[in-house]
Parts: sequence; structure tokens; C-alpha cells
Amino acid sequence: MSKTPRIAVILGTTRDSRFGEKPAHWIVERARARGDWEVELVDLKEFDLPLFNEVASNAWAPSENANARKWQETIGQFDGFIFVTPEYNRSITGALKNALDQAYVEWNRKAFGIVSYGSVGGTRAAEHLRTIGIELQMVSTRSAVHIGGGDFFTVHPMGGDPKPISAIEGSIGGSADAMLDELDWWTRATLAARD
Repeated sequence: MSKTPRIAVILGTTRDSRFGEKPAHWIVERARARGDWEVELVDLKEFDLPLFNEVASNAWAPSENANARKWQETIGQFDGFIFVTPEYNRSITGALKNALDQAYVEWNRKAFGIVSYGSVGGTRAAEHLRTIGIELQMVSTRSAVHIGGGDFFTVHPMGGDPKPISAIEGSIGGSADAMLDELDWWTRATLAARD
């Protein structure tokens, strides 16, 4: 296959005080360093998505909202995804769930990896995201990046003196490499199958 996979890193939080930009930019650079993908940061904050209020999923009826259609067109251009999400009350953010709900066919038969963070590494958010992905007919990597515990407080402002993500490379770098390798395999497999 000669096509270069296009990967979107989706920043899954829209809060003004969000921390997610740090791990999102870190994983974008790490993914680009592979040299065999086109990688783009997709920030939910830039789409002003309304709460899902369509007649049905776009699998059954075209979306009426212009912002939802713009979102669908944007994500439809990608072959795989990396979701960057905090854990809010044992799940993903409402903004990310809403963005996932705003499309259906554009997610189908594509692969995704996860970078999650929080006191327990965003593990419960990642697991919830995987079950949503199954319903959207996506395939998840087994490996994910979980920034939690002491690592989380080393790089997050709540820890007092936040360090750059590179300060915890020793803890999360191997997981990132494994997730990216798995994402490459699944993205190329689903690309070939869709062709």
C-alpha cells in the first residue's frame, strides 16, 4: 500500500484551564517523529459542536447542524486517531463523548490509540472510550499511555512546579512506542480492508 496514513490526535477537552495540550503536543511530536504518517492535532475547542440534537446518527440521516457536518468532514479525512483525554468522574469528558456521537460513518473501520491522564492514569476513561469505539465499529490498540500517580503530579500544575512531559519519558515512553506501533499496524490493516 502506497498511501501515507493520516492520523488525527484529538484533544478531548475544551476547558479553559485544560492540561491536555501538554500531552497532546507531546504525542503529536512523537507520532510525527516516526516519519511514516501525516499527523495533525484536532482540537475539539475549534469546532463549537452543539450538544447532539439530530434526528438520528448520520448513519441513518444526514446531520442538519453545520458545525456537526464540518466535524464529520474533518474526521472523515483521517485513517486513524489518537484520543487525548482526561478522566472525569471515571469516564471521558462530555465534550469528547458529544464529539464521538456527532458522527458515525466517519469513525467506522478505523483504528485508535489513547493517551489518558488523571490520578489513576485515566485508565477508567480509556476503558470507557474503548467500549464506545466498539459501538462505532472502531478498533483500539491494546497499549495506551496512562499518565497517573506521581508522574501526573510531576507534570500537572496541581503538583506545584510542573515539569515538561519529557520529565516522565522514562515512565511513559515505552507505552507510547507500543501504542504507536500497534496503531500503525491496525491503521494499515483497516486501510487495506476498506480499499
